[in-house]
Amino acid sequence: MRIYTKTGDKGQTSLYDSTRVDKDSIRVECYGTIDELNCSLGFAKNFIDDEEVVNEVNRIQRLLFNVAGELATKDASKFPHRVTEEAVLDLERLIDDFMSRTNNTPQFIIPGSSKASGALHMARALCRRAERRIITLNREEPLGEILMKYVNRLSDAIYAMARFLESEIVLVDFSRE
Repeated sequence: MRIYTKTGDKGQTSLYDSTRVDKDSIRVECYGTIDELNCSLGFAKNFIDDEEVVNEVNRIQRLLFNVAGELATKDASKFPHRVTEEAVLDLERLIDDFMSRTNNTPQFIIPGSSKASGALHMARALCRRAERRIITLNREEPLGEILMKYVNRLSDAIYAMARFLESEIVLVDFSRE
């Protein structure tokens, strides 16, 4: 099996439902950014020693294929593996659990006091970019509300795990230059 098809040589690609779109369409940008996030989480796992966090990251990575698939399908009926409300609730439980085990200060922190937390903070920032792109797509072509909630909670969940893995908390002091 060859991985090149030559069907995209003129700047178009096929979505999951076989719809042809330009490779720089906002829809492709959305699922491409989710792919970047998934890769970033995979990279971050190389620095994480905590088995519980690794297991959560693995679970999130598997579900990101559903997120990308949902984004890569114009006709929602052709992609049955949609993100569920239960997945959103799972993230909320994860956030509450990990934040309860941190010094939950409401102040801004300087991210990345360890390689593990730094890598997760990079993934969190990618997740926020994905969310911004998804909001743009939603204005043009309405998406599922649950998908949007999931990506919003996901960045918070990644933040909570990153905070949990910080080796020290360095607060941002806005009074200093």
